[in-house]
Amino acid sequence: MMNGKKVVVVMPAYNAAATLERTYAEVPKDIVDEVILVDDCSRDSTIDQAKRLGLRCFRHQQNWGYGRNQKTCYAEALKTGADVVIMVHPDYQYTPKIIPAMANLVTCGEYDVAIASRILGGTALGGGMPLYKYISNRFLTLSQNLLMSAKLSEYHTGYRAFSRQVLEKLPLWENSDDFVFDNQMLAQSVYFGFRIGEVSCPTKYFEEASSINFRRSCTYGIGVLETSMQFRLQKLGCKQYAIFDKNGRGLSSPAPEYYSDETPGCTPAS
Repeated sequence: MMNGKKVVVVMPAYNAAATLERTYAEVPKDIVDEVILVDDCSRDSTIDQAKRLGLRCFRHQQNWGYGRNQKTCYAEALKTGADVVIMVHPDYQYTPKIIPAMANLVTCGEYDVAIASRILGGTALGGGMPLYKYISNRFLTLSQNLLMSAKLSEYHTGYRAFSRQVLEKLPLWENSDDFVFDNQMLAQSVYFGFRIGEVSCPTKYFEEASSINFRRSCTYGIGVLETSMQFRLQKLGCKQYAIFDKNGRGLSSPAPEYYSDETPGCTPAS
């Protein structure tokens, strides 16, 4: 708990067995009430590691993608009564040690969303971020700030905190199941007027850390620009898009059963 609010950490996982324990060890248990891991049908022992650590864990019946993983994460976190949900990647690329700073931004009521920026501290390249990713990050962020009339230092971090209100209001089921989900979610937060705060965050790039390849990075970049243009066109009243529709499908909408509860002591659904 922090400021009287329940804090839940969610971990969207795929082949994270080598780094999960290191990541979980740094989660501040004094303020985090529960940790939920969703495994996107990994090929390694991620789910077994999660069970051994005693995490509340769920497993996709097939590899649905990073975006779908987050949809599952947030839906299950809301079921626990979470007031604030913080996404931490279990690949140890981002340190959980700054969870208190992120949680405080949201639980104090000053912000609805908090993001951990790799750009604010100027350590992205020093942490091993490939140069082409850094240049792409800066170009795409500038483009989005211009198109969406916002002033974020970056839109591409995978370390975020959301209030319950945000997760209940955003039409997240209208978003992609792939990596661009992250960007669509921040664009939606800006579109619906939620307050976004930022904290500086170091990052680590190493062999076990997950990272999309150049081809998928290009696909992601195109998706980011498309999302920004959709934002702009809808704001201008030129077109309507489901991801910015206040009546679009949210996490409370009926969803197909595509995952099972693997929490220790729970009997998985058949």
